[in-house]
Amino acid sequence: MIIVPGQAQIKSWTHFRGNNLDGISNSDNAPIKWTSDSNLVWKVAIHDKGWSSPVVYDDQIWMTTATPDGEKMFAVCVNYETAEIIHDILVFEPDSIYRKHGLNSFATPTPAIEDGQVFVHFGRYGTACINAQNGKIKWQRTDIEFQDIQGPGSSLFIYNNLLILHCEGIHKQSIIALDKSTGQTVWQTERPKEIYDNLQPIGKKAYITPIIINVNGQDQLISNGSAACIAYDPNTGEEIWRVVGGIDSTISMPFSENGLVFFYTGFDVDETDKKYAELLAVNPEGKGDIGLTNVIWRMRTPILQLLTPLVKDGLLYTIDTKSTMMCIEAETGNIIWSKRVRGKYNSSPIYAAGKIYFSSTQGKVTVINEGRDLEIIAENELEGEIWTTPIILDGNILIRTSKYLYKIGT
Repeated sequence: MIIVPGQAQIKSWTHFRGNNLDGISNSDNAPIKWTSDSNLVWKVAIHDKGWSSPVVYDDQIWMTTATPDGEKMFAVCVNYETAEIIHDILVFEPDSIYRKHGLNSFATPTPAIEDGQVFVHFGRYGTACINAQNGKIKWQRTDIEFQDIQGPGSSLFIYNNLLILHCEGIHKQSIIALDKSTGQTVWQTERPKEIYDNLQPIGKKAYITPIIINVNGQDQLISNGSAACIAYDPNTGEEIWRVVGGIDSTISMPFSENGLVFFYTGFDVDETDKKYAELLAVNPEGKGDIGLTNVIWRMRTPILQLLTPLVKDGLLYTIDTKSTMMCIEAETGNIIWSKRVRGKYNSSPIYAAGKIYFSSTQGKVTVINEGRDLEIIAENELEGEIWTTPIILDGNILIRTSKYLYKIGT
């Protein structure tokens, strides 16, 4: 769990998928139906292109964006109440630009924010800390080199005095903890060579964002790379346990509830040469290789899962890459219900006030009631594509499309 001082007293959505990186809002109410003309509090154009999700602290909303060619990378701050652009900061102008996947942007990692400062990350191009009040850059790092050959994807998170970076490319796979005050490296852990040396270079990359869980009083940093899910001591980077599986690329981040850790593997190939991935539930109470002892259930899934499922009160909600919406019993892995839907859903679902929100790349947001019976209660559309994950605060939803940042009220 990520604890941010003051978050109970002010509006805050401090990381990708919220204060605890779980997609769950504590808002007592949330918008259900809207259009570009109804229930709209405001909208503001965000220049250039970025798939980073917004983060909020008090009256500030922060996100990143970049020119489509990657030559300029920005951090943008919008006032929560008025939609005024408070800061528009040119953070990096890289000397060299490398290729990325056509679906990606040069500004995909979501920032992390706390009182007085915001941290932004552009993968191999750099990481920076910005004074949230005056917009001045406090420190920068451009020397953390890893070849994320399809562009940046992993988001940042704050753990006590550390800023955690997930840096897995084709030649180097690291998790790095920086001193958040200075940007200096506190620890750096490499993925196990005995596992990763067997992979093709293209298969070693991963774009996940790790999480923190607490197991019997000990914090664990959970990171599912392309060939193994590994738990580390977040204070030192030392490995606690691992579950080995997969040979190529993970994108969806791990998630946790009621003492279980859930994660997607990288894809693998079966005896018929068909590619597949797996969704696993693991008991994190163990040491060493726990793949034979602590896996509670596993489910074969389509490959290249982008969105991270949401788990709430023992039920797991997701849409897979074949556009199948599902509710899965978290304890057993049994599918409670499933339904084919139209479109692609790469934005992660969020929860608020008894509702689950799924956002499609076509700009549609489907709202369902939580529970064991599928009940679709609204389908809403906005101008532009949705690749980012929305946030819900104080009865409002913030949605960043490819054109605008929208604030929608009840």
